[in-house]
Amino acid sequence: MLTGYLASLVIFIPSSVLVALIGWYVYWKNTRNKILIDKVPGFKDWPLVGDVLHLERDPTDFLQQLLKLADVNRSHKILKLKFLELPQIMLFSAEDIEKLLSSKVNIDKSPQYSVVHGWLGLGLLTSSGAKWRSRRKMITPSFHFSILKEYLVLINEHSRKLRDKLLLDASDTGQSYDIYEDVTLNTLDIICDTAMGVNVNALAGGQSEYVDALQLIKDETIERAKNPLILPDVTFNMTAAGRRTNKAISLAHKFTMQVIKERRKAKHNRESSEPVNAKHKPFLDLLLDCTDEDGLPLTDSDIREEVDTFMFEGHDTTSTAIGFAVHLLGSHAEIQRKCQEELNEVLGDTSDDLSVADLSKMTYLECCIKETLRLFPPAAFLGRSLAEDTELAGYTIPKGVSVLAFTMGLHRDPKVFPNPENFDPDRFMAKNCFQRNPFSYIPFSAGPRNCIGQKFAMMEMKVLLAMILHNFTIVSTQTEKELKVRPALVLQPSNGILVKLYKRV
Repeated sequence: MLTGYLASLVIFIPSSVLVALIGWYVYWKNTRNKILIDKVPGFKDWPLVGDVLHLERDPTDFLQQLLKLADVNRSHKILKLKFLELPQIMLFSAEDIEKLLSSKVNIDKSPQYSVVHGWLGLGLLTSSGAKWRSRRKMITPSFHFSILKEYLVLINEHSRKLRDKLLLDASDTGQSYDIYEDVTLNTLDIICDTAMGVNVNALAGGQSEYVDALQLIKDETIERAKNPLILPDVTFNMTAAGRRTNKAISLAHKFTMQVIKERRKAKHNRESSEPVNAKHKPFLDLLLDCTDEDGLPLTDSDIREEVDTFMFEGHDTTSTAIGFAVHLLGSHAEIQRKCQEELNEVLGDTSDDLSVADLSKMTYLECCIKETLRLFPPAAFLGRSLAEDTELAGYTIPKGVSVLAFTMGLHRDPKVFPNPENFDPDRFMAKNCFQRNPFSYIPFSAGPRNCIGQKFAMMEMKVLLAMILHNFTIVSTQTEKELKVRPALVLQPSNGILVKLYKRV
């Protein structure tokens, strides 16, 4: 096994570089950083290859392995992993994660995020330092709830399209149906409409070139993240996958830039063939109005970075959360029934147009969503690159080291969440949350770099789940193991979400 791994290195890297790597390792082995890192609990690693031989290769098995390692190391609160001698520190205690994520110094994202730089550029998710601070300050007003609630009309409209498709394709057939694919396309429609003011009609098969490009970018980026040899752009761009990805990114950027130019022109001319409805002003139009501290507007490239970031963060994250919620509710009939009873009270005979007031009354549904996000947080890991030596869990972690808050492991701490594998929405009743450290539950991250769109996400999830539950009874036809949950750009079910749907009378 080791021989095969080293052989692949030799094929890929010229021998002179390999010699340099060995020389670097000998130097690294005796440095202060190496001494500090080796004090952290972890595997006995191999020279050069680190912990690669200890770790599961299949992504689903790897995730389960990490959950077991977190349980075994609860008393240590920390774990060290090495990939090609590059250390990764994992945290899974609320106290240490709070220290990491609350820091105003350690705000730079870890190197893992570099795999999306080609697509997202240096927007709010991936930027650091002064640029991130400036953008965050500039964009935050665009996510005020008074603005977000105006998107509710659009979300309602798209939720009805999903309902109608499920009635046509899946209801009362007695056959298993992959609802995850429809939910993913529906949330893409929602985010395109709210972010860019464009209806791509993905659920109905529209704009297939753009939709296919986004899917290819995500799929190839996931594969790239698994292979340390093609993480650098210089090596990735030499591969067929790199060329495919760059072509898809170019197409996606072209689409976004064209929309930006059209919206900017409409704003400049005060007229458009499709006038902007003031009540449904897309995120892009808000960015066109933004100015920095010097009063300068964002360039088209700046806006493209933020629109693409909003597209990424507001699409897959909500679709996976909705998919996992559907699976869990379809596996727990009594909990599903309680949700439906609540919806009957709030909505009566119709679910066509949900108001902000309606959503605020769906307290049990919100508990179900929060419990879903506990078990399956969209971001299983939140990474930071340390800007200074930092003490975590009693160990000094050197500047420059990548530290990951293992969200999924944190959320399954039995001291905080008894019987953590169980789906129990009552955990999030108000009376059960008072004594909990706020950093013991962080599905939207926390601290200064928390998710800026979390209120939008919760609103969207409530509307779509309310529409599904009010119209259908769900029966899951997979076990959790059969989902094959894997860490990708976001946590995903490899085998979709298979359910049977029955129309409620």
